[in-house]
Amino acid sequence: MMTRFTKFLTWTILSAIILTGCNSNSFKAETEWEIDSFEHDSHRGEEVSLDKLKGQVWLATFIFTNCETVCPPMTMNMTEVQEELIAQGVEDYQIVAFSVDPEVDTPEVLADYISKYNVPDESKWQLLTGYAQDYMSQFARDSFKVIVQDDPNTNQVTHGTSFYLVNQEGYVVKSYSGVSDVPTEEIVTDMKALIEDGK
Repeated sequence: MMTRFTKFLTWTILSAIILTGCNSNSFKAETEWEIDSFEHDSHRGEEVSLDKLKGQVWLATFIFTNCETVCPPMTMNMTEVQEELIAQGVEDYQIVAFSVDPEVDTPEVLADYISKYNVPDESKWQLLTGYAQDYMSQFARDSFKVIVQDDPNTNQVTHGTSFYLVNQEGYVVKSYSGVSDVPTEEIVTDMKALIEDGK
């Protein structure tokens, strides 16, 4: 027969187990968009492919160097996300920015662009180019559900302003605002949980 103390102890242990399960840091995906296979040139002149990125968590976005509106704040916001990743000891990740103006954005132009920002660890960044803009429009639509469209009357390109979280298998599992009210803490928490889930 259980004593009152034994019952109390049993109840306490069960409660702790239940609460631990409820407070699990396991990542919960909000989307499951498979990214089309790709193989492009980085701003360092290196080949970057989906296959090479697999096994790591990465943040993706779309930018171009002649952008007069959203790209500078987006790039700055991404550097702030990286600062927080570093502060929390997160190491196994990449930041991938697809140029939406590849004819202008050669690797050298992209390298010059990123050098103007106070990037805390540039080795984690991959600014990609080396494809036709028509290709990028379709790739962005198919893989990230976002519009990339050239403006024939200016040198500007319409594109989305989100940051996309990509898992180790190459699926977009969540997106966040990249230009204003960026949820930096949420992004870092999600990346940490996703990295931990993959171990």
